[in-house]
Amino acid sequence: MSALDARDLAVGYDGRPVVADVSLDLAPGGMLAVLGTNGSGKSTLVKTIVGLLPPVGGSLHVLGGPPGAAPRRVAYLGQVQASGFALPIRARDVVMMGRFAERRLRGRITRDDRALVDTSMERMGASHLADEPLGDLSGGQRQRVHIAQALAWRADLIVLDEPTSGLDVAGRELLLAALVQERARGAAVVMCTHDIRDAAAADRALLLAGRVVAEGPPAQALTRDALMETFGLVLGELPDGGQLVMDPVHRHGHDGHDHPH
Repeated sequence: MSALDARDLAVGYDGRPVVADVSLDLAPGGMLAVLGTNGSGKSTLVKTIVGLLPPVGGSLHVLGGPPGAAPRRVAYLGQVQASGFALPIRARDVVMMGRFAERRLRGRITRDDRALVDTSMERMGASHLADEPLGDLSGGQRQRVHIAQALAWRADLIVLDEPTSGLDVAGRELLLAALVQERARGAAVVMCTHDIRDAAAADRALLLAGRVVAEGPPAQALTRDALMETFGLVLGELPDGGQLVMDPVHRHGHDGHDHPH
């Protein structure tokens, strides 16, 4: 059974497609990197995968069923915004929310749940933040905490929308190492990014620019022409021979919506 199976999928808002003709197949333990600029359709696609938006057309199966049918098996981390929490919620409490789906919100938290929360925070280098109020954390620290929540979910499909945003080099390395471990236990990963370094570790890459520019193994999909069409500018070569891309329209702190305002 595929973790993700899309055929001629169209995604969008109010019945109007933002991106159409998406066809892909992601196996358990596989990783799909979705690349594109703001407005390219990345966030719209992942929101459709997790069931927050209905497909506009085509077919989409997630873990063998319709999107949103297995919420306990799918962990989703959207683009994290600046904290507006007024309540003194601790970082550990946020990570513990990753166990609520398994416990159906009202079930008793077990010793195993607490151990998994501690391990997830440790994997993201956030153990020392456990008792800190979320609102007191920096953007990068908050991102580590939210990623730890996604890891604590122990999901069969992990969907991350630009998870490296705000992370320093150490945080990014911890995330990538954690994703390797999650895939080793059989979890599939979908990660939106505008950084082709992230895509290099994936099994498949999907490049979007309001349409499907390319899809396939990174070595085949991340061509110079495809990157130019997706991002608009290729700056040079990475030390390993890969291409370094700057997205001239990307800005941090955006709201993560693909539809026009």
